Amino acid sequence: MEINRVELLSIGIDVGSSTSHLVFSKLVLIRDEHSPTQRFVIEERSIIYEGKIINTPLLNDNTIDIDSLTTFFKEEFKLAGIDPADIHTGAVIVTGETAKKHNAPQIAEALSNDAGKLVAATAGPNFESLLAAMGSGANARSKEHHKTILSCDIGGGTSNLAISKNGEVVSTSCVSVGGRLLFMDKQGVINRLTKPAFKVMKHLGLDYKIGDRILKEDLEAIASVLAEVLIEVMTGPARSPLAKELMVTDDLDFTHGINEYMFSGGVSEFLYGGSGEYDDIGEILSNKIRALTDRLKAPIVEPLNKIRATVIGAGAYSLSISGSSGFMDDHLSFPIRNIPVLRVDVEEPKLSIEHVVSQVKSAYQRFDFVEGREMVALFFKDPVKVNYPALELFAKSIETALPNSIAHQKPVILIFEKDIACSVGNVIRRETRLNTNLLSLDELSLDDGDWIDIGEPLVKGQVFPVTVKSLVFPVNNH
Repeated sequence: MEINRVELLSIGIDVGSSTSHLVFSKLVLIRDEHSPTQRFVIEERSIIYEGKIINTPLLNDNTIDIDSLTTFFKEEFKLAGIDPADIHTGAVIVTGETAKKHNAPQIAEALSNDAGKLVAATAGPNFESLLAAMGSGANARSKEHHKTILSCDIGGGTSNLAISKNGEVVSTSCVSVGGRLLFMDKQGVINRLTKPAFKVMKHLGLDYKIGDRILKEDLEAIASVLAEVLIEVMTGPARSPLAKELMVTDDLDFTHGINEYMFSGGVSEFLYGGSGEYDDIGEILSNKIRALTDRLKAPIVEPLNKIRATVIGAGAYSLSISGSSGFMDDHLSFPIRNIPVLRVDVEEPKLSIEHVVSQVKSAYQRFDFVEGREMVALFFKDPVKVNYPALELFAKSIETALPNSIAHQKPVILIFEKDIACSVGNVIRRETRLNTNLLSLDELSLDDGDWIDIGEPLVKGQVFPVTVKSLVFPVNNH
């Protein structure tokens, strides 16, 4: 008997610069009878437990306290009444300044091993911007209201910026502006200073160090400068020397006209009227930002999720079967697990080697990946017409775009929404140096933020079972 409805227990874990927390969700998946792939789609999602938010435990400036963190999450499982063995899917995301700690990869691995069948990822600044735009609801709102929205997630160490247009993130950026760039005790004695905080103090001619008591007016001055920098990078490229120095990534692409702004992250709780006592500059920073919002060129809207924007990315998965026109090289072995999906926005009318190369490069940059270093799946919607000259041009473009993957004999995985995988695969093998380690699949609907597992081929190698482990985000009801 065919299964048409599945209930799953999902978890999202975020280990950030300032705080760490988790969310458990129940996901209801149903089979889409109208889909050519019969893939499962998410019909319903309900958050069943929002965990306590703790300060991310550090042993020192360069090391995460993995033991304390895993103990905390095990306690959260008990409080939620959930057995780790019952988790079907989910994601562990290590973000912000924490992603730079030398043992960040181990934390993702330790938590994903402890907490069930999870995708583990250390999120670079562009990827974190993408997650925050989705988790806050900005992406969904941009689709629902046909708006172009600039979302800004202000965390402890960084502010992650993204532009969402018609339901897709079209540009991301990050700047070192956050509420925990310096910590004080109740008496105003500094007990932690970050490199960006030193840069701002140098700019102001201040010379504080750990153990010094900082004056209230100097805290205000530091927060004012950080707010100025943030508004500068939200309204145009960074121009001032300090803003350029504090940029973590490239600037946003401001060719997109902004219709609305949205803030999320811990500092945004204050921006939208929240309160609390913290040993940092979050509240002061929010006041300074609020005083400058008249410089923004469009209205500010409130997100569905603020401090929990990233952690709402609890994982879901859907089992899909690829179309029956796939292409597989015999050198590949299966299953292939935890492959990140990079959406490549190749437009068929613009097909050229330059266009394909630039779009592939853009997709890698969006995830802070280096071509040829990691195995990825490149997803194309409708990049090429099925005629030989066009397929040959597309094949040579892929060869030009992936020199390191080909040189290092990394598996090259190409996935298409349309039924063209076999044609593309055959022409690539015939016309390029990419004649081994190639897998080409079609009739799958994927997007940025998905991870996939590809199982052993079925029906004499004609179709592939693909488990899509999406990051699940809220639908904006505003």
